[in-house]
Formats: sequence, structure tokens, C-alpha cells
Amino acid sequence: MPVQQLKEYLDQAGVDYMCLSHPPAFTAQELAHHVRIAGDRVVKTVIVELDGKMAMLVMPATWRVRWDRLSRVLETDFVDLADEQAFQDRFPDCEVGAMPPFGNLFGMTVYCSEALSEQPELAFAAGSHTESIHMKTADFLNLVKPMVINAGFTRPGNQKPAWLARNRNRKPATLATDRQATGAAGY
Repeated sequence: MPVQQLKEYLDQAGVDYMCLSHPPAFTAQELAHHVRIAGDRVVKTVIVELDGKMAMLVMPATWRVRWDRLSRVLETDFVDLADEQAFQDRFPDCEVGAMPPFGNLFGMTVYCSEALSEQPELAFAAGSHTESIHMKTADFLNLVKPMVINAGFTRPGNQKPAWLARNRNRKPATLATDRQATGAAGY
């Protein structure tokens, strides 16, 4: 969906938005930098395969997918990152990696991170790497009607669970040092 078609869709819906031109942004974090807004308010769009069907995940640019948790919350056995070649035809006239988060317009179910839905306003790529749309989150949610989920995403820098931190910080031990540390007889 080229930028003009997206604007027409938003105009027909009667929502307020702003379209900005900026230097090329190939990631949501770069977009946040170029338009000078917090990464939590910039939408990262990720196309996934859920049990063989394409779906769209939308989350703050500063977050990432937790595949194990996402699989559980969506009650599916198979969740995988979709191959760009497999979905690029679903987004005619959009640059790969700059798809707007309107999966509903492309016949895709949209799953939205609850953290993103709590932001007052959002910005996202508008089909190209050099244009973005900025609009109220409430309008986005009303138009897209995504399934808002509160698991399956994590913010980098969050403290890791204690068991994971211990295991990653532990140095590999040899059998001899394990015996010394535990007092084991070496059986």
C-alpha cells in the first residue's frame, strides 16, 4: 500500500494523522531517531508464520519477540519469522521492511503488544523507508482492531530471571574443579 493509499484510507476513516518525510530508516529504532520520538511510540512490524498462516506482530521499536512466550500465548505449536520473499507480494508497492502495521488491509491477523497499545500516539513506516505516519493510538486500535496480547514480547535490558543469570554467568568447569568444589570422590 503506497503512502497515498494509506493516507486516503485514514482520510476516509476521518482520523487525524501527520505524514513526515525523513532520511531513510531501515529499522523502527532508526525511524524513532530520525523523527525524534521515543522508541516506545514507534511501531515495529514483524511478519510471522503461525501454524503455516501469515500474521503481523506490532510492538514498540524498543521491544523484541520472545518466541517461546508468544507460542504459549497464541496457543500454537509453530511460530516462526516469515521469509521476506514469502510475504513481499502481500504488500504491493511497499518497500520490504516498511510495511505499515495495518495487517487488516492485507488480509492478516494483527497481534499487538499491550505495551504499544498504552502509548498515547504512534509513528510507523508508511510503506517506504523515507515516510512515516504519526497518529493517535486509539485511532490505530479502532481501525486495525488487533488482538492485544500481554505476553510474547520483552524489553531489552529487563532483568533476566535469576536462574538464567546464574547459568549464563557460570564459567564452564572441568571435572577436576567440580570435584574440588563439591568434595566428590570422582565417581
